[in-house]
Amino acid sequence: MSEQSAATLDTATGTYTIDPTHSRIGFVARHAMVTKVRGSFDEFEGTGRFDAEQPERSQLQLTIQAASIDTRNEDRDAHLRSNEFFDMETYPTLTFVSTSVEPTGEDHFKVTGDLTIKGVTKPVTVDFEYIGTAVDPFGNHRLGLEGTTTINRKDWGVNWNAALEAGGCS
Repeated sequence: MSEQSAATLDTATGTYTIDPTHSRIGFVARHAMVTKVRGSFDEFEGTGRFDAEQPERSQLQLTIQAASIDTRNEDRDAHLRSNEFFDMETYPTLTFVSTSVEPTGEDHFKVTGDLTIKGVTKPVTVDFEYIGTAVDPFGNHRLGLEGTTTINRKDWGVNWNAALEAGGCS
């Protein structure tokens, strides 16, 4: 067992910068009522302050570039960037700023914060799981977390729908 793998959550107190080369902000969205589209935002930055002794004092802030949306389909991505969806010309970023952190288990946390999309800010809670800590080959302390949440895009004014032949909307 190396010293790097011996790090634990209780020794992880510190300020961290999100590393976009080792992080992913992904999503899954229903498409045409019969399938799901998976994608990601490839350009983002953020910082977090984790307090192992008092996790409720922890903080997170994240800024996502709307233009960096990638669903592996250029036409769909261009449509998502348009004013019918994210309107990235008017609203180039999506942001999340935590307002509270609540431990929900030994290595699980609920992070509640303000999510802003298209100028609309609403509270969202993200469930995070602690994955691990390590010191990389360059001496940097790393903290690994995975988070998930579900939102309704319509709550942020992302309302575009096209009527489908089989009924319903996409």
